Amino acid sequence: MSESETTKPKVFIIESLDFKDEEKNRFEGHIISNILQLSKIETKYYYVRTKSEFKEVISKFYDSDYRYLHISCHGGQNQDSIWTTLDEIRFDELAEILDGNLYKKRLFMSSCSVVNNKLAEAVIPKTNCYSIIGPKKDIEFRDAAIMWASFYHLMFKKNKRNMFRDGLIENMQKVVDTFGQPLNYFSISRRQGFTNKTILPNKYIGPEEQLE
Repeated sequence: MSESETTKPKVFIIESLDFKDEEKNRFEGHIISNILQLSKIETKYYYVRTKSEFKEVISKFYDSDYRYLHISCHGGQNQDSIWTTLDEIRFDELAEILDGNLYKKRLFMSSCSVVNNKLAEAVIPKTNCYSIIGPKKDIEFRDAAIMWASFYHLMFKKNKRNMFRDGLIENMQKVVDTFGQPLNYFSISRRQGFTNKTILPNKYIGPEEQLE
């Protein structure tokens, strides 16, 4: 599926952490933004603490005409919501917030166990976004920051103007094999609403095989 030529192939990052992660300086989204800028990939980065701020920054995403939205935050315990520092945003509410802002764009979620069927069912039909991509299960901060930066670097190195399905799957497989972290890839489907493909490591990397 081709991407809209009226939008800009650039990455818009929104991040929100809990106070504990703030104290430990675990600003994954900010790290990703800095690495992408070193790779000459244009990004915008915003940090928010409340639902109201999140909504306001989503309007800035719309105004930017950026094509790729990256959200870095914590997921709810029931795997049906995300959290800003102070507020919970359930998937149905997230879909309402993103409605009209994600049409023919792609959503990348850096949140533990959030990219699931519940999220896809709420967001894809409502927004008509092309895809939602993110970790299938919990992922450590150190892995997430480097994995996402590597993924974007590979994608833009391959094609600076568009992200096509084959390229997405190819580069997701590369980072999954490197970090041993499965990724879920939900994509819009005219017949089924959406389809899901889980990218698994070709070879499981156990703790005893990882470098200290």
